[in-house]
Amino acid sequence: MDNKRRLSASVDAELLQVAEAAVDEGRAGSISAWVNDAMHIKAEHDRRMQALDAFLSTYEAEHGVITDAEIDAAVHRARSRATVVRSTPAKRTKARPGAA
Repeated sequence: MDNKRRLSASVDAELLQVAEAAVDEGRAGSISAWVNDAMHIKAEHDRRMQALDAFLSTYEAEHGVITDAEIDAAVHRARSRATVVRSTPAKRTKARPGAA
Protein backbone atom coordinates (compact mmCIF):
# COMPACT_ATOMS: atom_id res chain seq x y z
CA MET A 1 0.00 0.00 0.00
CA ASP A 2 1.26 3.48 -0.89
CA ASN A 3 2.02 5.84 1.93
CA LYS A 4 0.21 8.81 0.38
CA ARG A 5 -1.63 11.72 1.96
CA ARG A 6 -4.09 14.15 0.48
CA LEU A 7 -3.23 17.81 0.25
CA SER A 8 -4.76 20.98 -1.01
CA ALA A 9 -2.51 23.45 -2.78
CA SER A 10 -2.83 26.57 -4.86
CA VAL A 11 -0.68 26.58 -7.98
CA ASP A 12 -0.01 28.97 -10.84
CA ALA A 13 -2.62 28.61 -13.59
CA GLU A 14 0.08 28.09 -16.23
CA LEU A 15 1.54 25.16 -14.28
CA LEU A 16 -1.88 23.58 -13.93
CA GLN A 17 -2.29 23.83 -17.71
CA VAL A 18 1.08 22.11 -18.19
CA ALA A 19 0.03 19.33 -15.80
CA GLU A 20 -3.30 18.90 -17.55
CA ALA A 21 -1.54 18.72 -20.93
CA ALA A 22 0.81 16.04 -19.57
CA VAL A 23 -2.20 13.98 -18.49
CA ASP A 24 -4.04 14.56 -21.80
CA GLU A 25 -0.93 13.51 -23.76
CA GLY A 26 -0.41 10.40 -21.64
CA ARG A 27 2.85 11.62 -20.08
CA ALA A 28 1.31 11.47 -16.60
CA GLY A 29 -1.38 9.26 -15.18
CA SER A 30 -3.04 12.07 -13.28
CA ILE A 31 -2.39 15.58 -12.05
CA SER A 32 -1.59 14.07 -8.65
CA ALA A 33 1.04 11.82 -10.27
CA TRP A 34 2.49 14.79 -12.16
CA VAL A 35 2.71 16.87 -8.97
CA ASN A 36 4.19 13.92 -7.07
CA ASP A 37 6.90 13.49 -9.75
CA ALA A 38 7.64 17.23 -9.66
CA MET A 39 7.99 17.11 -5.88
CA HIS A 40 10.38 14.15 -6.16
CA ILE A 41 12.50 16.09 -8.67
CA LYS A 42 12.53 19.18 -6.44
CA ALA A 43 13.42 17.15 -3.33
CA GLU A 44 16.33 15.47 -5.16
CA HIS A 45 17.52 18.83 -6.49
CA ASP A 46 17.43 20.33 -2.99
CA ARG A 47 19.33 17.32 -1.59
CA ARG A 48 22.04 17.71 -4.23
CA MET A 49 22.34 21.45 -3.63
CA GLN A 50 22.70 20.85 0.11
CA ALA A 51 25.39 18.23 -0.55
CA LEU A 52 27.22 20.63 -2.89
CA ASP A 53 27.02 23.40 -0.29
CA ALA A 54 28.45 21.07 2.36
CA PHE A 55 31.24 19.98 0.00
CA LEU A 56 32.14 23.56 -0.89
CA SER A 57 32.12 24.61 2.76
CA THR A 58 34.44 21.75 3.67
CA TYR A 59 36.72 22.44 0.68
CA GLU A 60 36.94 26.16 1.41
CA ALA A 61 37.60 25.52 5.11
CA GLU A 62 40.62 23.43 4.09
CA HIS A 63 41.86 25.28 1.01
CA GLY A 64 40.50 28.81 1.31
CA VAL A 65 37.71 30.61 -0.50
CA ILE A 66 37.40 29.82 -4.20
CA THR A 67 38.17 33.04 -6.07
CA ASP A 68 36.41 34.46 -9.13
CA ALA A 69 39.66 33.93 -11.07
CA GLU A 70 39.66 30.22 -10.13
CA ILE A 71 36.04 29.88 -11.18
CA ASP A 72 36.76 31.65 -14.50
CA ALA A 73 39.73 29.35 -15.13
CA ALA A 74 37.63 26.26 -14.39
CA VAL A 75 34.89 27.46 -16.74
CA HIS A 76 37.47 28.09 -19.47
CA ARG A 77 38.97 24.59 -19.02
CA ALA A 78 35.55 22.95 -19.10
CA ARG A 79 34.47 24.84 -22.22
CA SER A 80 37.72 24.12 -24.03
CA ARG A 81 37.22 20.37 -23.43
CA ALA A 82 33.52 20.34 -24.33
CA THR A 83 32.25 18.55 -27.40
CA VAL A 84 29.53 20.34 -29.34
CA VAL A 85 26.76 17.93 -30.31
CA ARG A 86 24.35 20.28 -32.03
CA SER A 87 23.38 19.44 -35.56
CA THR A 88 24.06 21.98 -38.27
CA PRO A 89 20.85 23.73 -39.32
CA ALA A 90 19.71 23.05 -42.87
CA LYS A 91 20.69 25.78 -45.30
CA ARG A 92 17.95 27.67 -47.05
CA THR A 93 18.35 28.08 -50.76
CA LYS A 94 15.36 30.27 -51.51
CA ALA A 95 12.45 31.69 -49.61
CA ARG A 96 9.24 29.77 -50.17
CA PRO A 97 6.52 31.56 -52.10
CA GLY A 98 4.34 33.47 -49.67
CA ALA A 99 6.87 33.18 -46.83
CA ALA A 100 7.81 36.35 -45.05
